[in-house]
Amino acid sequence: MRKIFAGLFISLDGVTESPENWTPKWFDAESGADINANMAESDTMLLGRRTYQAWASYWPGKTSADDPFAEYINTVPKVVVSNTLTSLDWKFSTLMRGDLVAELSRLKAQPGKNIAISGSVTLVRSLLKLGLLDELRLQVYPVVAGSGARLFEDGMDQIAMKLISSKAFSSGVLSVVYEPERAAVTEREPVEMGATRL
Repeated sequence: MRKIFAGLFISLDGVTESPENWTPKWFDAESGADINANMAESDTMLLGRRTYQAWASYWPGKTSADDPFAEYINTVPKVVVSNTLTSLDWKFSTLMRGDLVAELSRLKAQPGKNIAISGSVTLVRSLLKLGLLDELRLQVYPVVAGSGARLFEDGMDQIAMKLISSKAFSSGVLSVVYEPERAAVTEREPVEMGATRL
């Protein structure tokens, strides 16, 4: 079965918002190769509403000459999880609605490579809570961002994580992969998209 993994940049104080403001000093070939490896093993992207809207206003029209990740991002199938959007304009994008657990379980069961999430922190939190996220892949940057949305908010339930791999880049960036520890799955009520506030 395919995995759903989230690949995120994160600062030492847990900020994931606007990484373009605090990653450039340390982002290098090793960081880029790490992202390329994640892209090579995925053939679908899962996006939340805010990330989709930001990316759809930026990436279309960009080429590899503008950014080495442009071709992948523009051509990979994108599944947008939202209860508020009614249509999508960006090519290769489809809207996911209904029972989140059932729809994502169906997507994971389809043949293909893994499913990647980039950004979309609200969605990442929701999938962690629902037990649907298989891996959390973080590039940890040696900087205190000072402000911005953080990956984990106060008041979240405790989630135990298992370290799968870790690697230190020469820049001081750490690449770490965690797997949520799973409790036994019991019967559940359908989780509608609206419950996730996406």
